[in-house]
Amino acid sequence: MFRKVFYQFNPKTLSHEKVVLSFRQRIIRFLPQFSLIIIFSILLTWLMGTVFTSPWERKLQRENDFLVLQYEMMSQEMDKMKTVLADMQQRDDNIYRAVFNAEPLPRSKRIAGYGGANLYEKLNGYDNSDIVINTAQKLESIKKSMVVQSKSYDEIVELSKSKEEFLKHVPAIQPIYNKHLTRIASGYGWRIHPIYKIRKFHYGMDFTAPTGTPIYATGDGKVEKVRKSSIGYGRHVVIDHGFGYRTLYAHLNDFNVKAGQTVKRGQIIGYVGNTGTSTAPHLHYEVILNDKRIDPKNYFIQDLTPAEYREMIEISSRIGQSFD
Repeated sequence: MFRKVFYQFNPKTLSHEKVVLSFRQRIIRFLPQFSLIIIFSILLTWLMGTVFTSPWERKLQRENDFLVLQYEMMSQEMDKMKTVLADMQQRDDNIYRAVFNAEPLPRSKRIAGYGGANLYEKLNGYDNSDIVINTAQKLESIKKSMVVQSKSYDEIVELSKSKEEFLKHVPAIQPIYNKHLTRIASGYGWRIHPIYKIRKFHYGMDFTAPTGTPIYATGDGKVEKVRKSSIGYGRHVVIDHGFGYRTLYAHLNDFNVKAGQTVKRGQIIGYVGNTGTSTAPHLHYEVILNDKRIDPKNYFIQDLTPAEYREMIEISSRIGQSFD
């Protein structure tokens, strides 16, 4: 370690004399060297731990990065599932339940059981706790939404079993077949009036099609009104479907029914025209429930695929100009 005996030159005797250090003196002389060794060891350990990684640490890091990536992908997939569930809830409340005159599920029931005690406390304290907790919360939310939605559909099934006759009469198809449509021009809501150029509430849905295109009854019922007019709805038909439902078909070119006649869903009742306050050949279609005009888009449930229904919703929701 170091020499216990060394020699020192004595100028008085002009000779080298042996010097023997005590144990205490040797310790004191060694302390600076020992301190430097300790400091250097600490610095080397820190450097190796922060700058350089061992193969084992690199392996753990790769596994951790892979797990984080999986959680992120799961989170994205669950976001898509939540979007699908939201669409199912919207259709359930605004279409299926509306068809059966059933009240929409209250929001308090749909979100029942959310929140409460911190069930994810044990997941705190880790490097990636946020993404793990967020994913777990999304999964729990989806599970609860699915349970509520499943029970709601069970109720709808029971309603349909007890209302077979009702289903025949409720408006449930488009009044013009898709293959005959030029386009859905305008939906229910605030629109620009084509003549007055002001914002006005549009209480129906406009279907543009060539003059003479067949128009179909959207549910079983009895023809309540067949009218000719040079203004407003022009030539139009009103069908009473019972159960509080009526439908109106306006701007017709010609009729195929008369007042008091019984009609079946899918039966031709008239033909597309451009009569009354109309700026182009089209059909203005309204659904009326208990004397209140409601959004027709919620009643196209039998002849549209999910993709066609989504497209119809998107088109009919555009803010633009109506045709009447």
